[in-house]
Amino acid sequence: MRRITDVRLPAPLGSETERPHWIGLNDEGRIVEIQPQIDDETCPGSSWHGDWLSPRGMDLQINGGLGLAFPELSATDLPRLIGLLELLWADGVEAIAPTLVTCGIAPLRQALAVLHQARLQHQPGRCRLLGAHLEGPFLAEARRGAHPIEHLAAPSLEALDHRIRGFESDIALVTLAPELAGANTVISALRQRNITVALGHSAAKAEQAGQAFEQGVGMLTHAFNAMPGLHHRAPGPVGEACRRGDIALGLIADGVHVDPTMAVLLQRLAPEQLVLVSDALAPYGLADGEHRWDERVLLVQNGTCRLEDGTLAGVTLPQLEGVKRLATWSGAAGAAIWGATVAPRRVIGTAGTLNDALVGQRLTNLLRWSQREGELHWACAA
Repeated sequence: MRRITDVRLPAPLGSETERPHWIGLNDEGRIVEIQPQIDDETCPGSSWHGDWLSPRGMDLQINGGLGLAFPELSATDLPRLIGLLELLWADGVEAIAPTLVTCGIAPLRQALAVLHQARLQHQPGRCRLLGAHLEGPFLAEARRGAHPIEHLAAPSLEALDHRIRGFESDIALVTLAPELAGANTVISALRQRNITVALGHSAAKAEQAGQAFEQGVGMLTHAFNAMPGLHHRAPGPVGEACRRGDIALGLIADGVHVDPTMAVLLQRLAPEQLVLVSDALAPYGLADGEHRWDERVLLVQNGTCRLEDGTLAGVTLPQLEGVKRLATWSGAAGAAIWGATVAPRRVIGTAGTLNDALVGQRLTNLLRWSQREGELHWACAA
C-alpha cells in the first residue's frame, strides 16, 4: 500500500481541518484507508505538506454553458452538451444537476428527454449528469426574478404530472414557493418520489418556511436571492433554516448575488448547511458580452449576467471559483472546499461523509488544493 502523508481534509467551519492525515492507496491508485496522523510521529510516505484532498465539485444549480441553455435542448445539441460536460470536468466538477428554469411544458419535456439520452452516454473523464433540477414553474410572481412570467403556474398535481410524467426518475430537485395555494400537495407528491424539494423564488415568511421544512422541504435555492432577507424582526426563510440547523443553504459565492460579508456570516451561522452552487448560465465557457437567452438579451460583464432591464440572472463563473472567493473572504479554505464538494452530496444522498466520497475513488479523479500567497488553487490530485 502506498501512502500520502500530511494531507488536510475539508470540513465545515468549526470542525477539525488542520490535523494532518495519511491516505492509503492500493495498486490501482484507489484510496483504501484514511487515518489521522499521530502528533510528533514520523509517518512514512510522500508528503503533501498540508495541502487538502477533496472530491471534485458537485453543482446542484447550473443552467447551461457553451451557449446551451438546458431548457432549450434538442436532440441535435447532444454533441455540444457532451462538450460542455467535458469542460465541466476540466473545471473540476464531477457531477451536476442540470437546472431547467421556468419554461413551456413541451420544451421542458424535450429537454428532459435529451438529458436522459446524454446520461446514458456517460464516460470516464466527463462530468456526470445527475437528475435535473426544475427551478419552477411553481414560483411566486413577485419573486420570479428572471423567470418568464408567462410560464409560471399554480402548483397542482395535474400541472406537475403534465411536466414530469414519465421522467420522475430523471429529476433530483424541484424549487418552488411553498406558500402558494396547492404547494403542500405538490411537495408531498415529490417527496413520495424521493425528489428533493427546495424553497426558492418565494415570498414565504419564517412561519410559512418552517411549515414547509416540516413537510420535507430540505433546501433553500440561492439563499438570500429571490426571497425575503434576514431581518431582526422578520427572519424569513434564511433565519428559519439557520434556526433549524438541518436545511441546506444554496449560496452563489460570486460576491454580487450576496455580499461577501453576508456570505461569511451565513457560513458562520450555519456551517454544516452551506452548499456552494454556480448558477452558471448558457454563456458559461464563453467570453463576456451580449448573448441570447430564450427570446431575451443577456448582458455578461465580469462573469455576472443581467437582463437588459438590469435584473440579475446568474453568472458565467465556474463553481470552484466560488470556493476560492469564499475562502478569501472567510480565511477558512477547508470549509469553503467542503461546501462545494461534500455538502452537495449530502443533499441528494450520494455520500453522507467525506470518507464516503473518497474511499474507493482513484486519486486521479480527486482534487488537491493548495494555498499560495494567500490564494487557494486546485489541481487534479495525481
